[in-house]
Amino acid sequence: IDEDELRICDETVQKLADELPPRPYSSREFINAMGEHLTEHAKTKDSIVLAAYEHGVPIFCPAFSDCSAGLGIVVHYHERGSMPKTSFDSAKDFYELTQIKIANPTTGLLMIGGGVPKNFTQDIVVAADILGHDAPMHKYAVQVTVADVRDGALSSSTLKEASSWGKVDTAFEQMVFSEATLAVPMIASYGYHKGAWRNREFRRFNELFAEQPAAAE
Repeated sequence: IDEDELRICDETVQKLADELPPRPYSSREFINAMGEHLTEHAKTKDSIVLAAYEHGVPIFCPAFSDCSAGLGIVVHYHERGSMPKTSFDSAKDFYELTQIKIANPTTGLLMIGGGVPKNFTQDIVVAADILGHDAPMHKYAVQVTVADVRDGALSSSTLKEASSWGKVDTAFEQMVFSEATLAVPMIASYGYHKGAWRNREFRRFNELFAEQPAAAE
């Protein structure tokens, strides 16, 4: 990706932030709006964000501001001055993810790398319990990483540590210490060719939030 393309990304995100009603958004809401924008303006259909929008698949990015696209939000914030602004609500991210767990008790995790997304998705089990729901641990968990817990990397925890907090069932957990571009294509190919997905009910999790708003307006 060259510098010009990055700037186009920043400007597009700023334009979208300018056009949305100014209020706090979950990253899922904002990325869904990006997908809707791409239905009319995408130069190519080869887009994960567009495909997710068309199939009702929510994308969460709890650290959205910590990326190139986040620079567009910074410009929006600066140019609005004292006027109302579009912003991100990380608590709403956490709440919406928890709603998915509450509505779908049997869940699994495939984690590529770690960091913020890893912690958010594991903690929704605890959050659901705090909200008064009997949510079981994630039944399956796979993490692909090259990090080593011994030097403080890997968020200082393996999946077995997550089990001690009641987040992940250790019966079906697997740490894969491998470079992601080597391991993930093989995992994806295995899952695709095994074919279990062919008879699985198609789910549009974005519709969950249309039926039950994540937060009162």
